Amino acid sequence: MVFSSKLIEEAVNEIAKLPGIGQKTALRLVLHLLKQDENFTTSLTDSLLKLRRDIQYCRHCHYISDEPECNICQNKSRDRSLICVVESSQDVIAIENTNQYRGLYHILGGVISPMEGVSPADLNIESLLNRLPESEVKEIILALSPTMEGDTTAFYLTKRLKTFAIKITSIARGIPIGSELEYADEITLGRSILTRTNYE
Repeated sequence: MVFSSKLIEEAVNEIAKLPGIGQKTALRLVLHLLKQDENFTTSLTDSLLKLRRDIQYCRHCHYISDEPECNICQNKSRDRSLICVVESSQDVIAIENTNQYRGLYHILGGVISPMEGVSPADLNIESLLNRLPESEVKEIILALSPTMEGDTTAFYLTKRLKTFAIKITSIARGIPIGSELEYADEITLGRSILTRTNYE
């Protein structure tokens, strides 16, 4: 892509580093910013700088927060007997949007992946184990992606959690609502049959 200005090229290259944004979209965003009042760009820049400077991670669950303790962990109405273990903050947001879960969370910050050099020591596993003694937790829900790395992480966590008298469960995996069986892959279909539930 040929640019008329070095400044535009630098801005496009930086914005294109964001996930899901290519050079064309980045160029459109840069040209849009140039058309806006200078206060708009200043406000955007200030909010991004403040985000990087002031954002915190909850000391209990590692969720993104404005304070040392996130609003979920602070909420006394949450069910403290449940901890849902997820890979990232995006997973917490996705589960919260269902309005079906009222327990607490624990964010691992990734999954075990030897190919990418991610070991158990790189994840927030020890802090999870440290939360359990003398706590109200009765059940840990493993809500990890159904990938080889997710399954490896779930297996490792299950082994580490066996020393605690806590129920360990996993989110159900199966056929999405509205889909047809003939288009389901064999692994998903097989798991759906193995983890079948009572018809109500």
